[in-house]
Amino acid sequence: MLGFKKKSQNGITQAETAAAREAAEAEPVQPKKSLPQKKGAPTPRRKDQEAARRRPLVHNDRKAAREAQKKAMAEQRAKMRQAMETGEEKYLPVRDRGPQKRWVRDYVDARFGIGEWLLIIMLVFLFASFMMPLEVRGMVTYFMFLLMIAVFVELFWVGRKVRKGLAAKYGPENVEKGVRFYGAMRALQMRRLRLPKPLVKRGEFPG
Repeated sequence: MLGFKKKSQNGITQAETAAAREAAEAEPVQPKKSLPQKKGAPTPRRKDQEAARRRPLVHNDRKAAREAQKKAMAEQRAKMRQAMETGEEKYLPVRDRGPQKRWVRDYVDARFGIGEWLLIIMLVFLFASFMMPLEVRGMVTYFMFLLMIAVFVELFWVGRKVRKGLAAKYGPENVEKGVRFYGAMRALQMRRLRLPKPLVKRGEFPG
C-alpha cells in the first residue's frame, strides 16, 4: 500500500535496522573481567586472612626480645650482688629490705655468739669421730648434744632481744612480722658467710 515503508522479513523497517546498527557501533565495548590467575597455591581461608590482618606492621623479633630480657636480668642480678656487699637498700631482696631488717642485721653482727660456730664444730667432730675410741666418742657426742641445746637457747634469746629492741625504737605495734626468725637465722650463720655482708664491727650495736 502507498504511504507505508517497506518492511523486512522480520517485520522491522530498514530505517530502524540502520539506526540500531549505528547505536550498537557507537556504544563502547565493555572489557570482560578477567578471572584471577592461579598462582599454584590454595586460596587462603577466611580465618587465616583475618589473622594476617591482625598482625602488627612491625615484625616482633622474639630472639631480640629474649636477648634483651636476659641482659636486663643479668644486670639486675649484678646490682643485687653488689647490694649484698654494700647494703644498698634499693637492690636488696625483699626479705632484706627496710630499716627494721637493717637494725636486726646490725644487732646480730655486732654481738658474739656460739651459734655461728656450730657448723664448724660439728664438721670437726664428724671427721674426728672416725679416729676416736668408743669411750671418747660417747663423751664428745654428749658434749655436742649440750652444745646444740645451748645454741637453741641462744637463738631464742636473740629473737627476743631483737623484737624488744625494735619495739623500743619503732613502737610495739609497728614491729614487722618475722623479725625474730630473721635475726635467729642470721645468728646461726658464720659471720663471713652472712648476706648481706655485715656493715658494723663487733660491739657496734645499733641505737
